[in-house]
Amino acid sequence: MVRTIRLLLLPLLRKLIVAFFLLCTTCSLKAQFLNDMIDTTTAVGKGILQLYKKFDRIYFTGYIQPQFQVAQEKGAHSFSGGDFAPHVNNRFMLRRGRIRLDYARMNKDEQLSVYFVFQFDGTERGVFIRDFWGRIFENKWQNFAFTMGMFARPFGYEVNMGSADRESPERGRMSQTLMKVERDLGAMVSFEPRRPNHPLRYLKIDAGFFNGQGLNASAEYDSYKDFIARASLKPYPVTKELLLSGGLSYFNGGFFQNTQYTYQMAGDGNGKFFVVDSSINNIGRKAPRRYYGADMQWKWKHSYGNTEIRAEYWRGTQTASAGTTETPAALLQEPYYVRKFDGAFFYFLQNVANTHHQLGVKYDWYDPNTKVKGEEIGAAGNNINATNIKYTTLSFGYNYSINENVRLMFWYDIVKNEHTSLTGYTGDIKDNIFTTRLQFRF
Repeated sequence: MVRTIRLLLLPLLRKLIVAFFLLCTTCSLKAQFLNDMIDTTTAVGKGILQLYKKFDRIYFTGYIQPQFQVAQEKGAHSFSGGDFAPHVNNRFMLRRGRIRLDYARMNKDEQLSVYFVFQFDGTERGVFIRDFWGRIFENKWQNFAFTMGMFARPFGYEVNMGSADRESPERGRMSQTLMKVERDLGAMVSFEPRRPNHPLRYLKIDAGFFNGQGLNASAEYDSYKDFIARASLKPYPVTKELLLSGGLSYFNGGFFQNTQYTYQMAGDGNGKFFVVDSSINNIGRKAPRRYYGADMQWKWKHSYGNTEIRAEYWRGTQTASAGTTETPAALLQEPYYVRKFDGAFFYFLQNVANTHHQLGVKYDWYDPNTKVKGEEIGAAGNNINATNIKYTTLSFGYNYSINENVRLMFWYDIVKNEHTSLTGYTGDIKDNIFTTRLQFRF
């Protein structure tokens, strides 16, 4: 009896093992292949085939970034993974740990019709969402797409470059301040021709409306929305070896002014200072945030790798508080400060010997208040504090791609601040940072 049951179960068990193996390892295979391998005349076979058809478009990716850092002194303030604790000048940390699920659905003509993404970030500091968005594709002309959810703001080049692909450990100070965590809740329309012979196939235009505070806040706190748009040239082959790309970005937003006090820069023969507008009519108005950006990228291909140069510049108006130029995570209960800003990012990347070895130099600056300079900050009689100091960062490093799944990084950041009249900022602060990171991805 036992022998009979065993003989009956063994063929079914073998089919289940084969089916499970195929489901786990052959997402790119077509259903016809499964028809050849699985007995679809049985209930088990039919069930396995239905599961495959439902989930064959799912794709999992992820990466972790464990790293070790050394600061120039204990308690250093840093945009390379956050400030150091008061008694710490070196640390191990898990900078990012991401798991991402992508799902693509095709129509009857095998054209992409729906796409959505879930992404989580888990570190020793907690687990957070990063991407939760869906996209619908128009397939009559194959030109348009509509995206809605939590996704990266379509502004600039560096903001939209993934952390797993970026050659330097972190985005620049300006990106981290004005576009903190990069993402926001909103809706966006995209023009991006998908036909290979379309005359505008190298053009991409994104435009959308967003809540404004991004992941800094748990919910929308006013009715104002940010409009963000970007027109970009995708990598265009100028010659066989040279690719050129670039873009123009525009941001027009703001948030509810909760107090009557607004400070803006002014100046006369006695110096520069903030002056207050205390009109009761300020309450309820839209505190302005307007950014303009331009970027360009050049890439030369060689037999041993690539040479890349990137340049990006932003300028505009930012409203925030006295103590920071970040967009507030909640409505301010204190005076609002309006400042003119500018900043830039420059990259030079060079493969050495082959594509596994890469040298990099990065330079960025962020000037949160272009109306005041150097020793004007903190001068006697004005109320200009350390929030208005300009910072420049020169970084250089080496990246070694051990294989397609592992990359080793060594980078050193030399951070310089303006010399001001403020106590503690009359010279350069000791806040240089060395980072070594081992990135694993799948």
